[in-house]
Order: sequence, then C-alpha cells, then structure tokens
Amino acid sequence: MDEASYRSELRQLQIALVHIQRHMIDTGKSAIIIFEGRDSAGKGGTIRRIVEHAAPRQTRVIALDKPSDREKRSWYFQRYVTHMPAAGEIVLFDRSWYNRAGVEYVMDFCTPDQRESFFDMVPSFEGMVVSAGAHLIKYYLDITREEQAKRLESRRTNPLKSWKISAIDEAALERYDEYTEARDIMLQRTSLPHAPWHVVKADDKMTARIHVMRDLVRRLPRPDDMPDTKHPEPGVLTEFAPALLKTAHLAR
Repeated sequence: MDEASYRSELRQLQIALVHIQRHMIDTGKSAIIIFEGRDSAGKGGTIRRIVEHAAPRQTRVIALDKPSDREKRSWYFQRYVTHMPAAGEIVLFDRSWYNRAGVEYVMDFCTPDQRESFFDMVPSFEGMVVSAGAHLIKYYLDITREEQAKRLESRRTNPLKSWKISAIDEAALERYDEYTEARDIMLQRTSLPHAPWHVVKADDKMTARIHVMRDLVRRLPRPDDMPDTKHPEPGVLTEFAPALLKTAHLAR
C-alpha cells in the first residue's frame, strides 16, 4: 500500500469509526477490542490510529504494567474486570489477559498449571462478557522473525523509541520459536465461537492497520444507513481456523 492510498483510506475509516461510535453511545452498545502479538508487532500503532479521533470520554486504551503483589494473589482475571466498558464505551487492550498464554508462560512468570487453569477459564469468562452485552473482538498481529529483528533494532537506535526497550524485548528473538509454539496453542485453545481470533499479517504496518480498521468497522454496531465499506483481504486478515497453522499466513 502506497502512502497516498494509505492516508486516503485511513481518513475514510476514521470517519466511519466516528459515526459508529456516535451510534454506540446513542444506543448504549459497548465493545472490547483486544490486540495481541509479538513484541514490536504494531499493536500500539494500530490502536493509536483507531482512537485518534474517538470520543475521549467513551474510549479507553488499557496497557497494564506487571501485576502488583496483591494482584498476584487475586483471581487472575480480576485486574481486567475493573476495566470492562460501561454502556456506550469502547475499551481497547494493548495486551490483555492473554499475557498468561504468551509472555508470562514463555518467560516463566507463571507455571504450566496456571496457564492450563487460564485456558480452562477463558471460555466461561469471555462467555460472560459477551452475554453481558459487550462486543468482544480479538486481533493477533503476526510478524516474521526478520521483521521483528528489524523493528527491535530500530528501538535500540532511535532515541524517540528508547522508552519501549525492556528485558522482555531482549529475549523476544532468542525465544522466537517458544513464542511461536505458545501462539499456536493459544489460538487453538481460545478461538471460540462467541469470541474468535482474527489473525493479521503485520510485516507491512500500513496494510495491517488498514485491514484491522476495515474489519473493525464491519464488526462494531453501526447505523443502518451507514454506507458499506471495503472487506479486509483474506490474505492479510482472516479468522483463525486450525488449518491456518499449516499455511504461510502464520510466521514461523
């Protein structure tokens, strides 16, 4: 996608999201949008474009730090429940409860039994969220080993990105294969009929952002008279199915 096409469609999608949010506020609809992916996959950049012109009082971006001692002793989902949206609100998670299935497990911050307990509870937890009336949309942004290496190096050499560097980043490439295995298990165990995963090929940031936003404006509650928008291309964004593990859509 060239820069001019990107800017043009980005503006149209942002306008569509403004109309959708107005409709959601008026009708009391709520949404939870989850973004997961490897370090430097582009989650934050995608979220920024989505919320750039959103209503600030009805939009929240949640990017939690490591849990406190008290949170570690609490029910795992408890720290996330406090951030659930009220009627008319949209909440976007830059990483979510799925930390337990990915970074926490790979970096040995939780035990195999804790991860298994998490997998057992996710269907019921997300089922309650959806039954309460929230639209739950889950995106996994996927990048190749080569692209991740390039982006992590950019963080190290660009002083404007230095705040992003962490010990987790340093281990990202070393444990790339472990993260791949954790990703595959997570997608298989937690892509649910009421809350499926949508996998996005994200090596090209502009293309990934546009396709997430195309998908989002089609999934969020929208006015009946709203003009139709482009569908995301299945070669870039597609709903997860086990057969996808055998294709090139997911990076290895």
